[in-house]
Amino acid sequence: MFYHIKELQFNARVSKPDPAFASLLLEQFGGANGELAAALRYFGQAFGAKKPYPDKYDLLMDIATEEFSHLEIVGATIQMLLTGINGDLKNAAEKSEIMQMLNGKGAKEEVIHNAMVAPQFLVGSGGGPCYTNSQGVPWTAAYINGDAQGDLTADLRSNIGAETRAKLVYEYLLQYTEDVYVKETLRFLMAREVAHFQMFEAALETIPQNFPPGVLQADPRFSNTYFNMSSGNDYRGPWNQGVSSRLGEPFQYVEDPIAHVMATNGLTEQKVVGASHTMKEANAMDRELSTIRSNEVDAASVKEDMSWNTPAYDPTTIHALETKGNGRSKKVK
Repeated sequence: MFYHIKELQFNARVSKPDPAFASLLLEQFGGANGELAAALRYFGQAFGAKKPYPDKYDLLMDIATEEFSHLEIVGATIQMLLTGINGDLKNAAEKSEIMQMLNGKGAKEEVIHNAMVAPQFLVGSGGGPCYTNSQGVPWTAAYINGDAQGDLTADLRSNIGAETRAKLVYEYLLQYTEDVYVKETLRFLMAREVAHFQMFEAALETIPQNFPPGVLQADPRFSNTYFNMSSGNDYRGPWNQGVSSRLGEPFQYVEDPIAHVMATNGLTEQKVVGASHTMKEANAMDRELSTIRSNEVDAASVKEDMSWNTPAYDPTTIHALETKGNGRSKKVK
């Protein structure tokens, strides 16, 4: 259930119209890393989390709803930046300039050029925000369809990446406007991306055995092997020496991958070196974690008389009044 309050979460303001920046800001309205994509990404992920992880369902729904609020802020800002355009376009009987601020042939030609890049923005929408990116490409569910994997550890990691990309888009947008009010709004939205990043990261850490993502363990023969696959200057760092960040295994650096592949019969005869567990132990962990994850879902699921709301309504106690000639009520089974 949604309930709309006719006020913005953050009071967006602009100093003056700026159609050019409004076009850029469409990237956060209908772009791949924009607010609509974020809202629908988390909204979709929440359904699978409802039963086994009600706390994460609450988190995802809260943030999804906030992202819809951010979409509203971006849309309102775009509309204010386009102030005057719709009215001038309505002046169809006269050949008037699109806006008072666009005086001179060069300015008008620049607007026409921008409209050629994103025609929906002016010709299609009449000067209002539309669900496209800054190049006029319509929003598509393909932006987010791969972000709901049905495994919460994978979804949360995807969300951390999404918040990172969105933060960077706001960071870049800030370089293209001098409007202090618009910058204030963009900085608020950027700060919320940072906040959500931390929330998703914290939620991930509350899930036991959240690495590797999913259920099945990594083959211990290959989980700590680093192949030097490019020639030239070779660098060593915590990504190929020392102990791995999650599994705590010492990295095995393969200086000459070709010779190594040949010596191990295409890696099929590679030995387990330095891994924290054997293949037998990995298989046992696969079975154990499979049981845990499966039970988490099954234990929280009811196979009949299902109800999404909590507490569920007991159908045996539901009464419906049917008005009869005698005014009596009848219990509906």
